[in-house]
Amino acid sequence: MTIKILMKETSKMRTSKKLMSALLTLFTLVVGSGAAFAADPGLVYPPTSEASDQKAGSVLFYNYYTSSGAQPGNRDTRICITNTSSTSAAFVHLYWVDGDTCSVADNFICLTANQTACFLASENDPDVTGYVVAVAVDGVLGCPVSFNFLIGDEYFKQPPGHHANLGAVAFAALYNGVLPGCDANSVTATLNFNGVVGAGYNRTPRVLAVSSIPSRADGNDTLLIINRVGGDLLTGAARIGPIFGILYNDSEDPLSFTFIANVCQYRNFLSNNFPRTTPRFERFITAGRSGWMKFWASNDFGLLGAVVNNNDGSEGQDDAFSGGHNLHHLTLTTSASYIVPVFPPRC
Repeated sequence: MTIKILMKETSKMRTSKKLMSALLTLFTLVVGSGAAFAADPGLVYPPTSEASDQKAGSVLFYNYYTSSGAQPGNRDTRICITNTSSTSAAFVHLYWVDGDTCSVADNFICLTANQTACFLASENDPDVTGYVVAVAVDGVLGCPVSFNFLIGDEYFKQPPGHHANLGAVAFAALYNGVLPGCDANSVTATLNFNGVVGAGYNRTPRVLAVSSIPSRADGNDTLLIINRVGGDLLTGAARIGPIFGILYNDSEDPLSFTFIANVCQYRNFLSNNFPRTTPRFERFITAGRSGWMKFWASNDFGLLGAVVNNNDGSEGQDDAFSGGHNLHHLTLTTSASYIVPVFPPRC
């Protein structure tokens, strides 16, 4: 009789332990599930922090895209955009700007909360080289809105071997809701990158810099990309015009240069042909040495850009590297703006 009672009590204890273990497991899952939907830790980038490729924003600027409709395996760009909001959908107006003609094509992409999407330039705007501007809009009218949850990046490749992953430069809206002045009667809206709280977006860079330029004598082929921020996207993006710059070698010697870029995106390889300096580039930055440069437009407006280096020896040579990054922003301007069309998104 005593043995039976002990066995019965032991069985109850085992059942109780199993039940407790199951409850603890369920509690852990519930807590973990709740944590997954909790706010992200740390401090949010303030909207007033200046534009960069390390924050979220309402306007994204992709510095470069290129593609070949016939041979996308050799030349193409994969553009990605992510909605970091956990609660709201995003309606995004994409503007594809031809860097040479400054003509504009557009389309929409819509993202659910927490959604990311990627697409190829060869399938959207083949055989064109330029830049992309992505603008958050409302889902009814197509007016620009404050939606500082967009991030993005791009991968591109092109002959003879230039390739890079560039983050999209994000500009935060400094107002709440719909852009002031845009309503059901609007056919256009103006995005002012003036840093004005309550009405505009973050300021744009004016002076750009390339932090390290390797020597061509060491097998490097460096592509410089410069974009003007601004224009009327109904009729065409604005062109760059005259540029003034200073090139330094690693002995701190300076040489100034000028050129005129009658395009909205200027692209050229650093060599004896560009920029025009005395002495020439390859005599100024010799084998085993490096340099840097800064430049700005003669007129007061915003610039963005990137630099991409290719070295055929990067796969097996210790001191040879290939890749690219967005240009550094040294100073800011309040004068850049885009005029954009307003019409309802369809997606």
